[in-house]
Amino acid sequence: MAQCPFTDGLASALALGPAESLKVLLLVARDFASMVFRRPPVMVPLAGRPGSVALMNAPDALPGYEALIPAGTSFRNEVPARVAPTAMAYRPGRAAKNIKFPILFCVSNTDSVTPPAQTLRYARTAPRAEIKRYDAGHFDFYLGEPFEALVRDQIEFLTRQLQPACATLTT
Repeated sequence: MAQCPFTDGLASALALGPAESLKVLLLVARDFASMVFRRPPVMVPLAGRPGSVALMNAPDALPGYEALIPAGTSFRNEVPARVAPTAMAYRPGRAAKNIKFPILFCVSNTDSVTPPAQTLRYARTAPRAEIKRYDAGHFDFYLGEPFEALVRDQIEFLTRQLQPACATLTT
């Protein structure tokens, strides 16, 4: 099962916007320089407000991200900027056509982090793909009714796919 799958780093970077991507790349350059001079890494926020320099800065990114952090825990909302080029170059969706087993793609129609159009293009190339679409944002998938609907679909998929194996084990 692939839930809000990160299928194409380039598509995600383009969704961030060219100006914001350029700002992140400037931090990447500074971070690479820090490596050369053995300085601490230059950090970039994972999630930030719209227009801010962050790996995710859509309107729902920061509040959605913060909603997932359990109360009473601490978590630094940052990573070394050097991860950005790796994330941008990561395009696992291109391998979807090679997946021979059943796979459920759970796709957000309004995903601000993993653009749905590119995810759907890749998902349609998987020979045994099933695609479920949801009117919930990327971070909505992890809380409340969108989460419950998603889990119901995933349980149904697993029950259907694993039923033949269970029948074989009991005979």
